[in-house]
Amino acid sequence: MPTNKRMLFSQLNSMRLFWLVFALIPATGPQYIAVAQQQPPAVAASPDDNGRRPVLVELFTSEGCSSCPPADALLARLDADQFVDGARAIVLSEHVTYWDQQGWRDPYSLDVVTYRQQDYADHFGLSSPSTPQVVVDGTAQFLGTNERALTRTVTQAALSPKQELTIGNAQLSGDTVHFAVHSAAAPRAMLVAVLAEDETHSIVSSGENAGRTLHHVAVTRVLKKMDANFADGRPITLKLPGSSKSSSPGNAVPLRLVVFLADKHSGQVVAVAEQTLTR
Repeated sequence: MPTNKRMLFSQLNSMRLFWLVFALIPATGPQYIAVAQQQPPAVAASPDDNGRRPVLVELFTSEGCSSCPPADALLARLDADQFVDGARAIVLSEHVTYWDQQGWRDPYSLDVVTYRQQDYADHFGLSSPSTPQVVVDGTAQFLGTNERALTRTVTQAALSPKQELTIGNAQLSGDTVHFAVHSAAAPRAMLVAVLAEDETHSIVSSGENAGRTLHHVAVTRVLKKMDANFADGRPITLKLPGSSKSSSPGNAVPLRLVVFLADKHSGQVVAVAEQTLTR
């Protein structure tokens, strides 16, 4: 082929390649924008003074389950020792109700917790809920006694920054807490507020754990779901149930107020904060 024709052919190919690349840009651009829009706002929670980021660790458990006490103990150790580098584990013991017909009625079991675990089972594609189960930041689940999985998963969760969320004006009157939550807008999120008793114990007289004294930390007593708009500083109230054993007269067990934002569809926890209230 003559030299001038080869040059013209090469130029035409270069132009075709340019227009092909240019034509692809509009098709790919919106996809990347859509993904970015699904992420939390850029304002992220700063690590604490020890360089640790908050991670929500939920344990679904029951006093009627003989496999649960070791998981309860592991959660208590994580809470006390904070043995996962880079993470500030905010823990919750969440007692389900489906063991209550097996010989011992768990005094801390709640229907709302059972429903919450069922939602997780659906989300993770599990055939049914079971105990003990740990869920970390709403995105990973595993057997509650698996310390290796706990350490690995919490470590990984601590690498992802969360949104800033603060609890303000918390006032405790008897068994009622008045407070406000402040956080940036989180599209598709719901606000969850939990009032938990710092620690509890039970002497179990029947069922699989008959004869044992069981200890728990951060025991969920109230769990309330709200629209994310409630994170704009408006007043919120939570009240302990009157049947709470450790809230009986003369027992001044502290309460934990745990508040978090979770994506309505994925369940991912995008912001979480905790405050201890002394009675």
